[in-house]
Amino acid sequence: MRRVPGSRSESASSSRLLLRSLPLPLLLALRYLKSSRKDAFSTFLSRVATSGMALGVAALILAQALLAGFQSVLKGPLLARTPEVLVRPAAGADLDALEARLEAEPGARSVRRVQQGRGWVLNQGRSAVAVDIVGASGGVPPRFPGATGSAPGLYLGTSLVSSLGLVAGDPVELVAPRPTLTPLGPQPRLRRLPLAGTFESVPSEDRQRVLVPLEVSRSLFGDAELAFEVEAGGLEAALVLAPRLRTALPGAEVLTWRDLNRPLLFALALEKRMVFLSVLLIVLVSGLALVAALSLLAASKRGELGILGAMGVAPAGLSALFLSLGALIAGRGIVAGGLLGTLGAWALDRSHLLSVPGDVFLVSRVPFKIEALDLLAVFSAALVVAGLACLYAARRATLLTPIEAMRR
Repeated sequence: MRRVPGSRSESASSSRLLLRSLPLPLLLALRYLKSSRKDAFSTFLSRVATSGMALGVAALILAQALLAGFQSVLKGPLLARTPEVLVRPAAGADLDALEARLEAEPGARSVRRVQQGRGWVLNQGRSAVAVDIVGASGGVPPRFPGATGSAPGLYLGTSLVSSLGLVAGDPVELVAPRPTLTPLGPQPRLRRLPLAGTFESVPSEDRQRVLVPLEVSRSLFGDAELAFEVEAGGLEAALVLAPRLRTALPGAEVLTWRDLNRPLLFALALEKRMVFLSVLLIVLVSGLALVAALSLLAASKRGELGILGAMGVAPAGLSALFLSLGALIAGRGIVAGGLLGTLGAWALDRSHLLSVPGDVFLVSRVPFKIEALDLLAVFSAALVVAGLACLYAARRATLLTPIEAMRR
């Protein structure tokens, strides 16, 4: 009978040739993966280990994507409202010479003098609100979105304007905490200015901000807290520019956006690490299930292992057998969990399925953001756990001598 090309028998023979070309440890590992009545319980444990690994990896990816989404929503507006580089001159420094030096530095796109102090906003002598008064030279700085590039004047946040019931052109009084000494006694430092416009405020800010021209802030605070704000063209560019400025200006204090937000960034990073370690316990439990499955399989295959040892298979070959078997069991779970977690995070973010109260949080939906470093950390942790479990089981499998294994 002539064989028809492409028939089932021909495909089966090609599969056998492919299997024969595989290394012996991997070939035996594929054989041990097949379930039988005798190995039903070890097969069940293998499936439990695979499922646990998949669920652990998926839970880790979803948890990290959830935190990354919320943290990006929180950090984005705050970093956009933080100076990229802030230079505080030394006491008695020549401000004009320092400003000229900063403007000549490669990478510094713009330099402006700024001043910040605490005070109060009064609306027609009432409704005192504690604010941070920011003075800036030139036009409105970029960290006041919604009013960037506008003419100098008094600018308040949209939420503060709404709470005070102000409109453009209304007079607003600014009061500084430090009084002025006069023959009649201490008098408060007060300036009355018309409202020039508004900028977008952030609900998560600890204190409302007010922007005024630099000469107004100096009349309220004097020369205290005068500094220079340098724009480098981006957050990463600011981190490159700051070390050069520290070298060129040894007496000045140079702070980047990372230094100014260090407590917040540390808290967010700590939160992410603690959640990662907590959810990692699922992967650790699945690693224990993997050890149990490999150990039970090694116990049920002692006779075969003894025969392999008597036929000349070295202990390293037996170790490679169980390493390959553990890699196949754990690898399926890691791949499945990676796909499940990644696709789940993407679908939840796109579908806006999970919603939160918009009047309590900064967003009205639960955001998910998948980051490459998070995926690398998840897969690395899962591979380490699976590798340790496989190494332990492989070491236990090679302790028996061939004669002792065949006796049992």
